[in-house]
Amino acid sequence: MTLLLCFNFLLMKPLLRSTLSLALFAAATCHADEILFQDDFKGNLGEGWSWVREHRQGWRVTDRGLEVRVEPGNMWGPANNARNVLVRPVPEAAKDEIEVSVNVENKPTEQYEQVDLVWYYDDSHMVKLGQELVDGKLSIVMGREENDRTRTIAIIPLDSFSVRLRFVVKGNRIRGQFRTPAAKDWRDAGECDLPSPANLKARISLQCYQGPAHAEHWARITEFRVRRGAE
Repeated sequence: MTLLLCFNFLLMKPLLRSTLSLALFAAATCHADEILFQDDFKGNLGEGWSWVREHRQGWRVTDRGLEVRVEPGNMWGPANNARNVLVRPVPEAAKDEIEVSVNVENKPTEQYEQVDLVWYYDDSHMVKLGQELVDGKLSIVMGREENDRTRTIAIIPLDSFSVRLRFVVKGNRIRGQFRTPAAKDWRDAGECDLPSPANLKARISLQCYQGPAHAEHWARITEFRVRRGAE
C-alpha cells in the first residue's frame, strides 16, 4: 500500500506535486509551532490558573499585566511557605517538545529576591528559572529541587530588570533560556533532568518570593505562552 501511494505521488504533474508538498510542509510546521495556551493577563487571569497559599491583597491584574507583590517566604529548600504561587496544568512532554515562556519584570533589593518561571510538581519538586538578586548582583538563576534537596545549575549576570524566560522540555530533559528586550537571540542558562516524584503530574508555575517585609515590590508578569515546538 505504501509503495502504491509513493508511485502515485511520483506520477502526479510537477505543479500538483509541488503544491501538495508545500501544503504538507506547512501543516507540519503549523503543528510544530502550535500555541496551546496564551495569557496576556489583561484584566483577568485566563482559565485554568489556581493559587497555592493565595494572599488576595498581594496580586492584581491590570491593563499592564499580572502584578504580584514579592513578599517574604521561600520555595527553595524545605521552607515552602511563599504565598501567591500561581499554577496551571501543562501538556505532556513525553513525545512532543513543549515550550513555555513569559516576560517578567522586577527591581529587587533583597538578597535572593526573585521572580521565577517554574516547572512544578509540588513544593518539594521543581525546576526554576528566574530573575534574582544574588550577593547584590542582578542575575538569571536556574535551579533544580527534588525532595527539598536543591542544586543550583546556573547563576548568570543580567543587565536588565525586564527579561523573557523560556523552558524547552522534551521527555525527561528541560532546558532554560532567557532573552532581554535588547537581545535578538535566546541565551542558554542550563539544562538538567526533570525531578521524578511518584504519582505527581507536572504543572507550570509563576513564583515571586524573598521580597522585603516592609516595602512593596510588585513584579509584573506578561505574555505567557505554551506552545508545541520552539520559536
